[in-house]
Amino acid sequence: MWLAITVETEARFEERLSSAFEDLGAVAVTLLDAADQPIYEPRPGETPLWRRLTMQALFPGEADEAGIVFGLSALQPGLDLRRLQVQRIEDQDWERAWMDDFHPMRFGRRLWIVPTTHAVPEEAQADDSVVIRLDPGLAFGTGTHATTSLCLQWLDAQKLDGRRVLDFGCGSGILAIAAARLGAAGVVATDNDPQALTATADNAAANGVEPALHIVASEDWSPTAENDVVVANILANTLVELAPTLVAAIRPGGALALSGILPEQADDVAAAYAVLGVELQRRDLDGWVLLATNAEMVDA
Repeated sequence: MWLAITVETEARFEERLSSAFEDLGAVAVTLLDAADQPIYEPRPGETPLWRRLTMQALFPGEADEAGIVFGLSALQPGLDLRRLQVQRIEDQDWERAWMDDFHPMRFGRRLWIVPTTHAVPEEAQADDSVVIRLDPGLAFGTGTHATTSLCLQWLDAQKLDGRRVLDFGCGSGILAIAAARLGAAGVVATDNDPQALTATADNAAANGVEPALHIVASEDWSPTAENDVVVANILANTLVELAPTLVAAIRPGGALALSGILPEQADDVAAAYAVLGVELQRRDLDGWVLLATNAEMVDA
């Protein structure tokens, strides 16, 4: 049994309120969006928060509920205690519950993402199927988000045998690993987040493609026109800023796919690449956009 105390607050109070909960003995503090405000991948060094957020602190079940509420009012003068929600939560295997919501998924005609806690589906055991074993982790990218799904479907439709691929902003490494499993001869995976580089290395090793991947921090990478395929699933504004860099990383006639783009941002992103001589086609899924030199793909 656990004691959960939840309060809605503003981002500017997050640090003080988190510290107060921890001082009172919280074993975990979780932040959730209180106003359906989207947050996308941050720029280097940024740790963005929603303007309004819901904070939930988890205490051992035997904790003194009245004492915690009294202590919180003393540590946070002016806090509206009427906005506190206090509840008792039954003990459970939180990791198991999270994993139970993550199921095998197919992208395109032959590419599958299957968590290690699930057996490979019979449909994914066909001779030409490509299976990646991947669990939710610290870095973004398990295939469940539309932007990742679009990129995976696009990669599935490409002829990657013997080709060189760049995954810019690799996150969990899911796109780089998919490219390697789909036959790419070499894949460069780069990101500005050290945690992402660690996740990519671990996931690559788990899928037996570590030798095919060159994992490098963004600050140590520079573009050379040796990549047959470039995929970048990041922020629209960043894609615009990086247009000259990403185009410089593609050999003449190579393929490019960009995602992490909202529909209202698509024209600006496409225009940034058009002036560099790269015409992009559009594919939409669940309120997100993929722009690619060839956006034809097979839906899962």
